[in-house]
Formats: sequence, C-alpha cells, structure tokens
Amino acid sequence: MPAVTVDDVLALPRVARPDPATAGGRPVLGVATAPGGLEGEGFPVRRAFAGVDSALLDPFIHMDQMGEVEYAPGEAKGTAWHPHRGFETVTYMIDGTFRHMDSIGGGGLITNGDTQWMTAGAGILHIEAPPAELVATGGLFHGIQLWVNLPRADKMIDPAYQDIGAGNVSLLTTPDGGALLRLVAGDLDGHSGPGSTHSPMAMVHATVASGASVTLPWDPSFNALVYVLSGDGTVGEDRHPVTSGQLAVFGPGGSLTFGASATPSERTPELDVLVLGGRPIGEPVFAYGPFVMNTKDEVAQAFEDFHAGKLGRVPDHYSGF
Repeated sequence: MPAVTVDDVLALPRVARPDPATAGGRPVLGVATAPGGLEGEGFPVRRAFAGVDSALLDPFIHMDQMGEVEYAPGEAKGTAWHPHRGFETVTYMIDGTFRHMDSIGGGGLITNGDTQWMTAGAGILHIEAPPAELVATGGLFHGIQLWVNLPRADKMIDPAYQDIGAGNVSLLTTPDGGALLRLVAGDLDGHSGPGSTHSPMAMVHATVASGASVTLPWDPSFNALVYVLSGDGTVGEDRHPVTSGQLAVFGPGGSLTFGASATPSERTPELDVLVLGGRPIGEPVFAYGPFVMNTKDEVAQAFEDFHAGKLGRVPDHYSGF
C-alpha cells in the first residue's frame, strides 16, 4: 500500500501526544464490518458506512473502499457519466490509477496518493474510469470515495474541483516515529492539510508500524471514525480489536487512540487506517441515488433538472478514455 511514503519517517514533524488530563480519550461506541458490493460498471467495493446510524456519521454520507483488487487484463471497470448535487465527492487513490472528467472542465489522472475533491454544489456531471493502459495490462487498484454533505446554505453553490497531488499532502509522524500520517484535509496539532472543505472536517491516512500505538488530538466538536484499510490492530484505550474492512465509531472526547497488532500477518505487517472527523451539520438529509439534499421534493427537483440538462453536459471534446 504505497500511497505516499518516505525514507525516514523520523525526519517528519511530530504530532504531540495529547495530555490525558486536558484531552480525554474518546470511547469506542461500536465497530461495524463493511459488506461488499459492486459500483459503476461492476468494480468491487466495500460499503464502509453500511449499518451505521447516520447521526454518528454527519457530515459524512457515504464511503466506498474501492478494491483492493488485482485486475487481469481487460477486467478494470469504472463508471458511466452521472450527475451529482448537494455534496462533495472525495476520491483518494492509494494504489493504481483512475481518471476523472467533469462537466466544468475539471479532471485528470489520479494515482498513488493523489486526491480529487469535487464540489457538486448545484449540479455537475462526471465520469471515473481506469485509463486504457490499465484496462489493457491489468494491475492493482485500491482507493476510497467519500461523500461529504454540504449544509443547506451551500447546496446550490457553483460546482468546483480540486486536484490534490500526493506531493502536496502534509506528512507527519508520532513522537516515537511509529506511524506515517498523511493529512489530506483539516488541521492536526497545528498542521494543515491541503484540501479546502465547506464542512469543517479532517481526513488522515495513517500507516502504523507493527506494535506501535497512535493517540491523536481531535477537535472535540468533530465526530471521529477510523476505517481499517488493511491489517490488524486495536481502537480505543480499551484496545478493541479491528481488522480490514471494519469501521470504528468513537464517542466524545479530545483525543483518539488506535494501534497496530504486534503479531501481524505476513501479507499486511502494518496497519493502514483512514481517520475521519467532521463537525455535524445537524440538518435533515434526504439522499437518493446521486443526490444529497434536505428534502424529498429537492431530490425530485434534482432529477427533473438533470433530465432537463440543467446539471451540465458531457464536454464536446470527450471521446472516451
């Protein structure tokens, strides 16, 4: 799982371990196992938030772990052109390559450690697919797509696009150097990630060495989620066991703790997790298909607008990937 790596993690800035007297540890409210499914034209995903109370996820709506899968030649698949309104999509590519294009001219190739942050706002069309060379040769494919809700006041803003290259991600470590922390968005102990967000949030991809433990300061106004991308480990101060494809939901507090197993499997000697947190919006949510709005009537209007061509159009120059 390369994403972004460094030769010497000890040369990175440290995230200080919070003082337990002033930043109480967050308890683990529960752990859910993500079921598998198919997305787009048939690529395998794990539905990371399935079965979890939406009130505990706010402002996050949906998250898929795409792969990890080793495609044979001719097997790689993507999505067709489709619309969105009312939220942001965050596509983080860990292994392999994906190509994005949208109706406002955003897009490009994303590969190991790159992120594409698309604000659908009032409406946008986009497509995501493996490039022709990956389809021809096959190869490893692994990434995350996260949906972040927009508050009512921002749901009809102009769509926008951010291309966050792997080289722009803030790289940090823990006091003992036991983990590589890739800060994609938000703030962590005075360090900032490059992603610009409408809903206040933080997103960290952490790789934890065998037997190491991580305690991060965490904004008390944010919720806190840890999703295991690969490996075995524990979450919370009571060391609740977790493994690949599981989501841990934390309760209130000023810090959160997770760690890697001291006896990992040979295939995944480290623990890789995605750490998410955001300030709950606290508004009604009606999500259906590709739209996330506040009411059923607003979603119905989004479908009407899409069919009327008001959410954008496929660019004239598009001729496939």
